[in-house]
Amino acid sequence: MQFQFGRRKRLVVSFVQGLLFSFLALGGATPSIAAERVTIQVGPFQQSVAIADLEKYAKTGKLPDSLQIFSPLITPQVRELLNQRVQVDPSVADKFIYELVKTPEGKQLISSLGVAIPGSTVETLQATLNLALRQVNGLSAISFLRAYPGDNITIDATKAIQIGVELNANHLQSEAVGMLLARQLPVVNNTRLSTTFNPAVSGRQIVQQQTLVLADKQRNRSIPVDIYWTREEDKEAPLVVISHGFGANRRFSDYLARHLASYGTTVAAIEHPGSNVAAVNRIADKNNLAQLLPPQEFIDRPKDISFLLNELGKLNNQSVQFQGKFNTEKVSVIGHSLGGYTALVLAGGEVNLEQLRKYCKNSLSLGESPGDWLQCAAASLPEKKIQLKDERVKSAIALNPLVGELFGSKGLTKVNKPVLILTGTEDALTPALRHQIKPFTQLTGTKYLLTAIGGTHLSISDPAYLPSAVATIVRERRGEEAKTLRQLTQGVSLAFIKQLTSEAKTYQPFLTSAYAQTFSTPQIQLRLVSELPASIQPWLRFVGN
Repeated sequence: MQFQFGRRKRLVVSFVQGLLFSFLALGGATPSIAAERVTIQVGPFQQSVAIADLEKYAKTGKLPDSLQIFSPLITPQVRELLNQRVQVDPSVADKFIYELVKTPEGKQLISSLGVAIPGSTVETLQATLNLALRQVNGLSAISFLRAYPGDNITIDATKAIQIGVELNANHLQSEAVGMLLARQLPVVNNTRLSTTFNPAVSGRQIVQQQTLVLADKQRNRSIPVDIYWTREEDKEAPLVVISHGFGANRRFSDYLARHLASYGTTVAAIEHPGSNVAAVNRIADKNNLAQLLPPQEFIDRPKDISFLLNELGKLNNQSVQFQGKFNTEKVSVIGHSLGGYTALVLAGGEVNLEQLRKYCKNSLSLGESPGDWLQCAAASLPEKKIQLKDERVKSAIALNPLVGELFGSKGLTKVNKPVLILTGTEDALTPALRHQIKPFTQLTGTKYLLTAIGGTHLSISDPAYLPSAVATIVRERRGEEAKTLRQLTQGVSLAFIKQLTSEAKTYQPFLTSAYAQTFSTPQIQLRLVSELPASIQPWLRFVGN
């Protein structure tokens, strides 16, 4: 009897996890499922689907019209999860559920369901499981939904996604390797650091900021850009362009732009009109959630920056206000997340769409991270490869970049410009191993890996920046607890950019593990290396291309 109960308990655990992943699959990048009807909420998005449509799909494998919008997400695994059943003798269903919810696993499962189903109570969820177990065909995702009291059950897919995302294998691998990184990444303490100068401290110059809106008539794109500059600019310094991530805006890294400008570096923070927060909201209004990220954006983003450099070059010669401010022939691009991808493309990375399509077709599963799903938006582009290198870009900083399979196994080997990559071991959106650490090993030029052990995807965002609902589907470590990471990002970014000037030797000591170590806290330990130690290499075998 104990064996039977233990086995059935494990089946119920699997069922509830399957139920949550069904919510994730049907409500992740888009919203919906059903009961008599189920209403799925994803931030401001909301949509309803009849349970009969889910049941029809589970039985036949054919998607009804109401579910066609989910076709990119509904894989055979989803159907398998919907058909998964647990059968218990109805006469002992009460005792079974009573015993289940007393176990640690059962408590966690009820808690997870409670988070995903707003307004539910422990008693309601237990009663629903009990009633579903009494059905002739046993407990399944569909019988659970039908058994829930009321005509409609509301699923908070944002919460369900958070649970699923934090259980994805890539994220768990990255968290596991975090402890190893803390021990194994070398900390060299023989670097002599200046006691009178710290590049993480703001410079002395007064920063001015102005917004320009540039019209690219050829591509029908209106491109806002914030210019940060000072009266006494560093004539040698490169122009710095900052590219935000998916669903963000140009103010995402305002603190970093002001910091760099305070040292006389002119900074242009660009906003990409096809993948900023406004674009996401427009798509939501049209209920076209299957096109949350247009494939063309993987091409348009790098082109936005090349267009920006062309326009700033004109202003450099024509504008009285900005004359001589823009060193457009020597540029350093800083990008976060999808902006990190953008920076790497401009530095010479070659996108391999053939390998990406193969991955998205054969290897993408429900348990992958949001970044792994997001990159597959590019798979429908007709090209085999994309090469959008801009020779004016002399170096790149990629903060928590979205890389995954976008560059294939060799696309980043074509980058021979200096690159600095930031990774966070608790980044659940673009997990460290797949999106930053393995890509780092492909780079062939001067390179640095800044590792934030305990850092998350948005840890380096400006404290005043308010992330969109799309960007906050997982817990983030921001604000005060990530303050030292932002300070180190300021210092290291300035030191990295200064390597393109005659002050390179002065700033070189700040591109060392010793400097990074001084900013470590118990919450976020910081390391900076140029090469990974051999002990990390075996972990990379878990991450295939």
